[in-house]
Amino acid sequence: MVRAAEVATTMAAALVVVIALSTTPAASAIDYTEHDLASEESLWALYERWCAHYNMARDLGEKTRRFNLFKENAHRIYEHNQGNATYTLGLNRFSDMTDEEFSRSPYGRCLFAPVQRISDGENEELQQHEDVSFNLTHGGATAALGLPPSVDWRGRSVTRVKDQGLTCGSCWAFAAIAAVEGINAIRTWSLVTLSEQQLVDCDNVDHGCAGGWIPSALDFIVRNRGIVPEGTYPYIGTQGRCRHVMAPPVTIDGYRRVLPFDVNALMSAVAAQPVAVAMESSAWAFRHYQGGVFNGNCGGRLGHAAAVVGYGDGAGGPFWIVKNSWGPKWGEGGYVRISRNAPNRLGICGILTQPLYPVKR
Repeated sequence: MVRAAEVATTMAAALVVVIALSTTPAASAIDYTEHDLASEESLWALYERWCAHYNMARDLGEKTRRFNLFKENAHRIYEHNQGNATYTLGLNRFSDMTDEEFSRSPYGRCLFAPVQRISDGENEELQQHEDVSFNLTHGGATAALGLPPSVDWRGRSVTRVKDQGLTCGSCWAFAAIAAVEGINAIRTWSLVTLSEQQLVDCDNVDHGCAGGWIPSALDFIVRNRGIVPEGTYPYIGTQGRCRHVMAPPVTIDGYRRVLPFDVNALMSAVAAQPVAVAMESSAWAFRHYQGGVFNGNCGGRLGHAAAVVGYGDGAGGPFWIVKNSWGPKWGEGGYVRISRNAPNRLGICGILTQPLYPVKR
């Protein structure tokens, strides 16, 4: 079994915990009851409360135009939560946006392959793995692979949840940086918050706020001989001129792709370190996710990127712990638990399609 020694060594130092519903972060969406849905007046008051909670600048004309959509979403979310799904939905910052608006926004479209591709991945290596069934996810699989039943890198190797913002399609940079922050903390025992803005400004293979690609972001970090701390090159949510910063960079030696369409390969990688993934995120249910184990519709294309920072099992079944870049008021404090049980080889939200992780020796 490839990487067995590395995984075993890393696990000895890792914080390995059993994640259950009772231990997940409190959701940050707006709470409401059927009384808030009872009349136009109570729904308007709920909308006003929502605008204040998310600091949404809406004049009266725009509020009036968007109110019907907000009402529809509030009713739809409430009805979903009365059922027996493994996940709940909530009113969040996307709740008065149309599907088209979200899909055209930087949150909905931020992952693009660059026009210029790095030559056959000079810093890339495919992680080999035993050929096992893609949906082998329960106790027998983890035991056979020598993996713990649950892993959570938060607390030692994961920085705070960040927000790419409404003006910049930089999820690719946030996913790459989360993975680099993770392996750097594991190798050095020092958790350093790194600069997504340096990638947005300086990685000219990718497209800055117009989108990018995780492999080319990691290639940039290798070619640039590192990435600087966030404090010396802070995030501003727009693309600017590349600046030279005098600060000790965090370096990596390359990256490896995880064998795609293989749950066990991704579990093995995540047991050793956080892993960057491409994923789907444009569907209504996913963007209104509030908590629980998500097994719904995520969308039809890989337009987003995030980082898998753990896995576990609970009342909703086995899941991945995914760090998103939509801020701490989305989901479970900025995280989503995505089901490891999938109806096809792509995984829920396409999470098994293109996983990869940075290498730091």
